Amino acid sequence: MAFVRWVVGVTLFVALLFLSLQNDELVTVRFYHWFSWQAPLIFLILIAFAAGAAAGLLAGLFRSARLKRQLNRLRKEVRRTPVKRPVDGG
Repeated sequence: MAFVRWVVGVTLFVALLFLSLQNDELVTVRFYHWFSWQAPLIFLILIAFAAGAAAGLLAGLFRSARLKRQLNRLRKEVRRTPVKRPVDGG
């Protein structure tokens, strides 16, 4: 399994390397007339990818925190609820 992970990692690295070598032209990013910035295209693609990954991780973090709060609330509720024991009819 480690070999497969290594092969996938090397393949991904080589693919990204070739992608970056092919997309080295400068592009201009303009935010209306207030701001403009020039950078290589691959740099902007990687920034967009990183921002999307960070947004996804942040959304997952919020959901995880909400689920933990709900789990703690339910655990407290279970601790407060008295346990009903069956009546021995013997």
